[in-house]
Amino acid sequence: MKATFISREKNDVKFTIEFSAEEFENAQIKAYQQNKDKFQIDGFRKGKAPRSIIEKRYGEGIFFEDAIDELFRENYAKALDELELEVIDSPAAEFSKIAKGEGFTATITVPCMPIVEVKDYKGVEIEKIAQEVKDEDVDKEIEALQKRNARIVSVEREAKDGDTVVLDYAGFVGDDQFAGGTAENQELKLGSGMFIPGFEEQLVGTKAGEKKDVKVTFPEEYHAEDLAGKEAVFHCTVHEVKEEQLPEIDDEFVKDVSEYDTLEELKKATRERLEKYAQASAENRMQDAALVKVVEANEVDVPAVMVEDEIDRMARELDQQLRYQGLNLDQYMEFTGKEAAAFRDELRPDAERQVKTRLLLNGIAEAEKLETTEEELEEELKSLADAYQMTSDKVREMLGEDSLSYLKKDLRIRKAIKFIYENAVIK
Repeated sequence: MKATFISREKNDVKFTIEFSAEEFENAQIKAYQQNKDKFQIDGFRKGKAPRSIIEKRYGEGIFFEDAIDELFRENYAKALDELELEVIDSPAAEFSKIAKGEGFTATITVPCMPIVEVKDYKGVEIEKIAQEVKDEDVDKEIEALQKRNARIVSVEREAKDGDTVVLDYAGFVGDDQFAGGTAENQELKLGSGMFIPGFEEQLVGTKAGEKKDVKVTFPEEYHAEDLAGKEAVFHCTVHEVKEEQLPEIDDEFVKDVSEYDTLEELKKATRERLEKYAQASAENRMQDAALVKVVEANEVDVPAVMVEDEIDRMARELDQQLRYQGLNLDQYMEFTGKEAAAFRDELRPDAERQVKTRLLLNGIAEAEKLETTEEELEEELKSLADAYQMTSDKVREMLGEDSLSYLKKDLRIRKAIKFIYENAVIK
């Protein structure tokens, strides 16, 4: 196979792929092997007729189409890589004369990623963002650590807001007990808002062994339509009252829950961690601000096919998120009463902005000759491997060539964003 670039007119690229007579013959042999079972020829068992007999009966070009398809499946992507083309739509092909014992040439025309000349991406003026870490920020982090290590213990007193009660309950509307309104040894933190409004507040002041009738009114928008807006009573029996006991924040606590020996050491390490996070967060926000200015300063003719592809990607992403919640995109559309066309129109502005941004960043990467090195790719693979507790080789194997190629492009885009920021004027 030989790929040769011919021309580029706007986004349409024309190139040729030449296949030798030997390559074409080998592809026909493969097509024969894959399809011979489909032919029933008198004098031969099904699938046993020689290729020459099949070609004599049906014509010498009987396997041409499958052979050409096979050659393109194996070589089209290779040609794109060789010519460094990033296509955005399906190709159109014209073929030279195709005959047995000869090679042939395919002339391909395919829309490719637009080449965008980006202006005003150096010297972008942005405001400096400073995120100061205060003493109370450090204290809050340590208090959160204290809370995570709290003990829940039984107490012999009346329940108060913030306590956890262990109770049985049975719910009734009038004289009828309703489904789903009964539980035994249920733990409920008072003030958590886990139960319907008014329920938890009425348990404040109860003690272990006490019975209490809790009267509530279900919300008008309650998910169970047969209960929505109705008054109900829950017959409750409180078995236990528990409170949260926080450990003392001192050197002993620090030794128990961290790698440090003293509270001062923990505070120092916590401050350093928060400052590192604050600096990274500030830089990310300034990078975003610089990128927004570049996007606003440039007009781009965004190909419609790229916008539609981006809408498809956004829809797939939403569908995946919904499936984690036990729904899917079709159900979401049904619940919200949206038509497919209207839904896509809602996504279109964001999709256009995403595509425009990507085109501009590609343009900057081209202009500045930014490329992803093997070392940078390996570093990213190691980061992914550490996150998922795998080896880099395993991550590379799972991603496959297509995803690795996408990852390299993504890293290149990140370099372009970093380039804008590093060349910005920070006031």
